[in-house]
Amino acid sequence: MITINTEKCTGCSLCIKDCFARDISLVDGKAVASNKTCFKCGHCIAICPQKAVSTTEYNMNEVKDYDAESFNINADHLLNFIKFRRTIRQFKKQDVEADKLLKIIEAGRFTQTGSNAQNVSYIVVKDNLDALKAMTFDTLSAMGQYALADESASPLIKRYAQMWINMSESYKQDPKQNDSLFFNAPAIILTVSSSPINASLASSNMELMTNALGLGTFFSGFFTRAAEANKAIPQFLGITGTDQIVTCMVIGYPKVKYARTVPRKPATITWK
Repeated sequence: MITINTEKCTGCSLCIKDCFARDISLVDGKAVASNKTCFKCGHCIAICPQKAVSTTEYNMNEVKDYDAESFNINADHLLNFIKFRRTIRQFKKQDVEADKLLKIIEAGRFTQTGSNAQNVSYIVVKDNLDALKAMTFDTLSAMGQYALADESASPLIKRYAQMWINMSESYKQDPKQNDSLFFNAPAIILTVSSSPINASLASSNMELMTNALGLGTFFSGFFTRAAEANKAIPQFLGITGTDQIVTCMVIGYPKVKYARTVPRKPATITWK
């Protein structure tokens, strides 16, 4: 519930103008929240110059006052940071600290969601990584065999199908040397949601945080595909209801260093 301290409120109406849900009105020169249409976006908390607005729904100790030195990022540096990021598939034999994994998740937690649903959850897999890996390789192998037997499958799918079978066979021969799924990374973070868009947005910010922490990551599409095909995988992870695994971030300390950015094809832009 949104509460407004009438002693602090000056009636400036900034919260009223910024309330998309139109839940706040001015009564006798003071802002009043009806809490009928509010979806707890927090804009009123962020904009109030008097710190008169608070909520009982969330921890107000998380609220930070803006200051330019701590909050501003140079735009050119940010763009270079994005351009320099690389998908990492070579990892050191080094564990990833829990506090860094939590900071990555924090970047996801504060990412915007449609209607402020905040309906993205996170699964960190470390101790049970080998069991999950074996289950996934078995699933990929079965998927590959099914696709190869399907005469209607496209050449691309058949190419992936053979790759999945080969990956699985190599892994069984030498799990440590032939891990072409998670590449012996020490941890993965799964974003789970009923909304693929919300989870994908969260993952994008999480990747930025991963790189800022000196870690490396790649998104394993093979794993998410296997989890969709084999319901035993989400069951193993405790996922129920309409939630689904949207992204799988494989995380570790990079064993490779890059010296420069890479080119990309020009953006397709339509101005109207």
